[in-house]
Amino acid sequence: MTTDSRIQPMPVQLVNQIAAGEVVERPASVVKELLENSLDAGATKISIDIEKGGTKLIRITDNGHGIHKDDLVLSLSPHATSKIHSIDDLEKVRSLGFRGEALPSIASVSQLQLTSCWNGADETWQLTMNNSQASDIAPAANKPGTTVEVRDLFFNIPARRKFLRTEKTEFSHLDDVVKRISLSHFGVDITLRHNQRVVKALSAANSRIEQEKRIAELLGPAFIEQAVHIDFEYEGLRLWGWIAQPTFSRSQADMQYFYVNGRVVKDRLVSHAVRQAYADVLFHGRHPAYVLFFECDPVIVDVNAHPGKHEVRFRQGRQVHDFLFRAIHKSLAEVSAGDARSHDFQHFSSTPAASADETTAAGTNSSSVDNRYSSQYHGSQPSQASMPFAVAEQRRSYAEFLPGTGRQPMPDEAMREMPALGFARAQLHGIYILAENAEGLVLVDMHAAHERITYERLKTAREGAGIQSQPLLVPITMSVSAKEAQLVEEASNIFSQLGFEVDRVADESIKLRQIPVILSNSDVEMLTRDVLSDLLTHGTSSRIQQELNEILSTMACHGSVRANRKLSIEEMNALLRDMETTERSGQCNHGRPTWIQLTIAELDKLFMRGR
Repeated sequence: MTTDSRIQPMPVQLVNQIAAGEVVERPASVVKELLENSLDAGATKISIDIEKGGTKLIRITDNGHGIHKDDLVLSLSPHATSKIHSIDDLEKVRSLGFRGEALPSIASVSQLQLTSCWNGADETWQLTMNNSQASDIAPAANKPGTTVEVRDLFFNIPARRKFLRTEKTEFSHLDDVVKRISLSHFGVDITLRHNQRVVKALSAANSRIEQEKRIAELLGPAFIEQAVHIDFEYEGLRLWGWIAQPTFSRSQADMQYFYVNGRVVKDRLVSHAVRQAYADVLFHGRHPAYVLFFECDPVIVDVNAHPGKHEVRFRQGRQVHDFLFRAIHKSLAEVSAGDARSHDFQHFSSTPAASADETTAAGTNSSSVDNRYSSQYHGSQPSQASMPFAVAEQRRSYAEFLPGTGRQPMPDEAMREMPALGFARAQLHGIYILAENAEGLVLVDMHAAHERITYERLKTAREGAGIQSQPLLVPITMSVSAKEAQLVEEASNIFSQLGFEVDRVADESIKLRQIPVILSNSDVEMLTRDVLSDLLTHGTSSRIQQELNEILSTMACHGSVRANRKLSIEEMNALLRDMETTERSGQCNHGRPTWIQLTIAELDKLFMRGR
């Protein structure tokens, strides 16, 4: 460029190709934009034909309301749209598309043919774009809706075409786009073909049973078998969908689908709220799985925050964060052993297993613990008073069901009235409880189960008594940013509720004067900085609560029944009854499962009965 170069407008084709750099990254991007146009047009049936991973052909046909003949050329002009017409419309976008960029951007990097019939009219019209040059509009075979055919993607930009991956990889990305849209629009028939082979054929799913069937087709039956349906509403906000139980965790965040008013998004605020809700029950390094739909007034969400519309901004971020957290947290808490779905024992083979070492106290040498408890309790039954849960109070609830020495089968009526986790039959290797329930066999990790029970009781006791604080002998002065110092003043009530007394003493300095007693051995300065960082980013923080819970978790681990502890039948049954009434009893404090169910059908299958 020379120093005397003058500013001048760019050619339309160049403008569109620059825009295409943001809108059209690969064939999957084209499919996303065209599918969103079809859905905005009210389509209830969409057919997608792909060749060579989308590089040779992408054809999408829908039965939506179509495009008027006089608007065909205009639809391929930059920033021409029927979806918004004013600034007010932009602040409350209800459609998936709204910028008017997709079609002209796609047309600038491909050979595009647009065929449409306007709202049930008698005539269908067709327009072809070649190198951004439009052909004359011509009549076409009459059929309702719109067909967009995209051929030879990036034919005129060889450098972009070189960056495309293999056919298999490109189709994988494209297939993922179709999957995400299929999960969010249950009422639409969607068919996907690749190289003339049907890959997906999804019928409209309007009932919950049909929706769960579609989810099982797209994500696999294991997810929906381990998922809990939720539906919460509060002050104009609604969250519904399916969250997987913590025992169905993933090694990576590859099964997380979150939609805001039907739009798939990846948002840090949402991810933080979900992680926080699962924090108490998820195994370290694992990720939750979910399909969730968040519905709100479009006014409180800005969908124009990202070029690809993958991210959104909430105008009431803290309220949204708290709502999401409370809805998911409450749902997980309500899934007790009494109403949780049976855990699939085969699924846990891919989950980090808890060895006998881990079943003992965390951070303790397993052999020394095993030997100590083995020698202490070998050959003798523990007294009822030695157990940390009350057995006598629980016995009345199951005494009439306890089997006699004759091992007669239980009558059908007793089986129907049997508690969810049934009744203990035996103890295995001093670690597991074998119980019989109406469905079959229940295996319980007694340490993991009792650890969760103890932990929840400690949390309840602490909440009832409040947080006890102690003043620091030498207050800690901390240097912070001016924004953080101001935040300390504004959020002083948050700190005080959690047992902290912290004041602003200068423009960029704060002083920590009082802390919770239970955190006396923690790095409270680092904790305070983390809390301030969370408050700045998310408007809320759970750091202190997590630190308190981690200490209670350690206390619960050390205070729970250990491996090689011999339990009587009464003590085992008391533990089962406590599990049925304890929140989150399906997982220990570290996220491992506390029990699994083997149904009679699964046992028959293991022994090949009935074949």
